[in-house]
Amino acid sequence: MPSVLFSPIKLGPVELENRIVVAPMCQYSAVDGCATDWHFAHLGMLANSGAGLVIVAATHMERDGRITHGCMALYSDESEAALKRVLDFCRRAGRAKLGIQLAHAGRKASAQRPWEGGGPLKPGQEPWETIAPSGLPFGPGWPTPRAMVADDFARVRGGFAAAARRAVRIGFDAIELHMAHGYLAHSFMSPLSNRRTDQYGGSAENRLRFPREIAEAVRQVVPHTITLGARITGSDWLDGGMTATDAMFCAKTLKGTGFDYVDISSGGISAEARTPITPGYNADVAEQVRATGIATRTVGLIVTAEQAEAIVSDGKADMVALARAVLDDPRWGWHAARMLGADIKRPNQYLRAAPALWPGAAMAR
Repeated sequence: MPSVLFSPIKLGPVELENRIVVAPMCQYSAVDGCATDWHFAHLGMLANSGAGLVIVAATHMERDGRITHGCMALYSDESEAALKRVLDFCRRAGRAKLGIQLAHAGRKASAQRPWEGGGPLKPGQEPWETIAPSGLPFGPGWPTPRAMVADDFARVRGGFAAAARRAVRIGFDAIELHMAHGYLAHSFMSPLSNRRTDQYGGSAENRLRFPREIAEAVRQVVPHTITLGARITGSDWLDGGMTATDAMFCAKTLKGTGFDYVDISSGGISAEARTPITPGYNADVAEQVRATGIATRTVGLIVTAEQAEAIVSDGKADMVALARAVLDDPRWGWHAARMLGADIKRPNQYLRAAPALWPGAAMAR
């Protein structure tokens, strides 16, 4: 039977060649939010991975919304120009459609790069004040964030809309909001991090209010020629945290707001949370969310071609997203196509490596 993984899919106005997505992966290599030569190499490589869509790493809508000093951002003319140069290069060099994930790190901002320890920035490392729904630190040793007030809500909503306008000008095919991994939007949705008693806290509907306001602000400025989606949380993996029921409620809300897809991830709400290490651990939640009628992608320890094919052919998700698997194997899509008996388009310069022209393809990884 033909591979479902390598069949096309239409996400709102944009059609993808296949159902493989390269997940956004922070590289911590920007300078004051601006893309550098590393991003040319990294994203140019992924644009020819065989994926139908490549999502640029979490790109923050204000300077103090970054996770680290090295995180990508889209809050200035300089950061917009630098990212446009990278995107234009990827379009010339690769085949994949290109998306961007817009984010605010919330109480997990002002942190060290992973290879520097990953903890909160120390006094000599130029830390900054963080914000959150409530004054609850991310974990032991983390600073207490400032609970957001009216001016913060207005600034962040406006900042997301402004960043989305920049992404539209740059020319992305898809724009995605980061509403997972314990960052600002997710921290509003989770009862573990949101203890507010006003209209932004308490019930599930109230906790979703601010993320919904961000989504509405972005929807207003993104034309319907561009795919709009969000990464959301399927589980906090802690007692009293978010579950699949919350993910379904969030997905229905975003669908009603005019979003084209959701991506199911999980974890990250607290330093105490531990995600499972079972293959495809978010797929079962994705299947429940998909039943709401919105196109659904899932991510999380998806490694092999057979595993990815089973997720989409069994109806657990419409798409799969891979991160470390494509860092390990930058031609993951090519090799998956060979395993599943599918054909995949390559740049003309690489046609000689196709199975029809290279006998060694049958011997290679």
